[in-house]
Amino acid sequence: MSTWGRLWRRLRVAPPDVPAGFAGVLDPAERVVTTGELAGGGHLVLTQLGLWVPAGAGARRIGWHLVSKAVWDRNALVVTEAISAGTLGAAALLSDLPPRRLVLAQPGTVPAVVRERVTGTIRSSQRCELPGGGAWFVRRQVPGRDGVVLQVRADPGTAPGPLEEMVRDVVARLSGLAPPG
Repeated sequence: MSTWGRLWRRLRVAPPDVPAGFAGVLDPAERVVTTGELAGGGHLVLTQLGLWVPAGAGARRIGWHLVSKAVWDRNALVVTEAISAGTLGAAALLSDLPPRRLVLAQPGTVPAVVRERVTGTIRSSQRCELPGGGAWFVRRQVPGRDGVVLQVRADPGTAPGPLEEMVRDVVARLSGLAPPG
């Protein structure tokens, strides 16, 4: 969809409301983009800041910049979330949690919005091979913040010494990065 098409759609269609029974608490400026009902009960709520998923008796938001991978698989959204494993200079070192399968009663616009939002945070990505594995170096925009962060996601078994050296080299070559997040 073109920029004009998205703008026109926003002007003529009111944003969806938070579904009844949603257990999360949105930030005051956070707005709902779309929602999806889960087959087993509960909802996914997609905002400009992230994807709200059921968590225990409540819900929690996964920032779009922390979604490593999201795949639509028949009737389910399979989401791989990244968590912080520390920092090295201006780089956020990440590792992936096991993929989470979220079965939707009706997909609606959820798969398309997830794809648009996740890919929209990526400014650049590059794979570097290192002893014992390799790493992805990804520059991402964090929704709701200015600037770009550098995220590094190493394969299990990647030698830490060469990884740290590569991260330091990349950080030294890049300028204008926001603090890791």
